[in-house]
Amino acid sequence: MANTKSAAKRARQTEVRTAQNRAVQSTIKTFAKSFDTAVKAGNKEESKAAYAKLTSALDKAAKEGRVHQNLADRRKGRLAKKLAALA
Repeated sequence: MANTKSAAKRARQTEVRTAQNRAVQSTIKTFAKSFDTAVKAGNKEESKAAYAKLTSALDKAAKEGRVHQNLADRRKGRLAKKLAALA
């Protein structure tokens, strides 16, 4: 239990931010799974669409500070390699 008003406020802010971060992470994981299934199926058009959604979500998350910029860039690079190998 927080002893001061400021500590209580920080606890509330942490709860809100944790929930927001989890939501973004869940969205990214969902898009990643759809990309992986499209790549495994060999569906190039579906893979491109899933890649676009996933890279957009990663960029937004990095811009908001939900994930580190280097993490987003690294994942996008690895996804691009998978997409290129599909061709």
